[in-house]
Amino acid sequence: MPPMLDVSDAVRAEIGDEEAARLLAGENAPGSYDCTSCRNPGDTQRERTSTVLFMGEETAILAFAHASCVPSQVVTVSEEQLQGAVATITGDPSGAGEADFAAAAADAEPRQAVLGVTCGQVLIDDTLHPAVVVEPTGPIARPGTDGPGDDFLPLLIEQGFRPVTDVAVPPEPIEGWSVLLAMGKLHGILQPSPEGATQPTSWWQAHQPLEVTEGWRHAANRRHTVLVYASPAGTIGQQPREDLLREALEKAAAGGTLVAAAMPLAGT
Repeated sequence: MPPMLDVSDAVRAEIGDEEAARLLAGENAPGSYDCTSCRNPGDTQRERTSTVLFMGEETAILAFAHASCVPSQVVTVSEEQLQGAVATITGDPSGAGEADFAAAAADAEPRQAVLGVTCGQVLIDDTLHPAVVVEPTGPIARPGTDGPGDDFLPLLIEQGFRPVTDVAVPPEPIEGWSVLLAMGKLHGILQPSPEGATQPTSWWQAHQPLEVTEGWRHAANRRHTVLVYASPAGTIGQQPREDLLREALEKAAAGGTLVAAAMPLAGT
């Protein structure tokens, strides 16, 4: 039985029609893989799977992800990041195949703040608030360091995010940040411009604009504010329902691994 693969037009344009056909026929597709988004196991024979092509200046790595996590797409990264992934693969004494590409590519990126984003609504004081939950795919090192530690939360606290001890209390506003919504889709999270610049820059930018529910969009447009929560890798995960997302947020807050800020909505 051929694998349940999604190959986008962008990926097909890069790998060519022949390679795309081989993938769809199952010749070059893995049976099992680690999702490049949520890092959980996947099976191309049992669930829809997205092909994600990481491209550097000279090297490309084809990774795989649950279609429910991310769509099939091309992601441009630095050659250094991809070379690190290749070295990880070829240096593995057990021998790594295509099924390992997703994990290796994901491991190469977290130092450059590869962020996973989940949208949902959070009930506070009997009112639903639009929320965005940000969680990296791996540890985030402080710029200029290459140590094994995770500085994701300390870096955000330095930017003005506040630790959350009770999800029932709305987070404080943060100056200069905003959530960009355009044409009804989530495009990114903007941070203050660097010194000397006039325009805000992207802290997180969707590779492809993210769909949000009608309820989320209406709440955001009504309140003109989005609550942005952040936690270290492996804390929240991809939660399929808002009640489960709330439980994960409360657990992270109780464990001291959740920060948040309220941001104005940019766009509609």
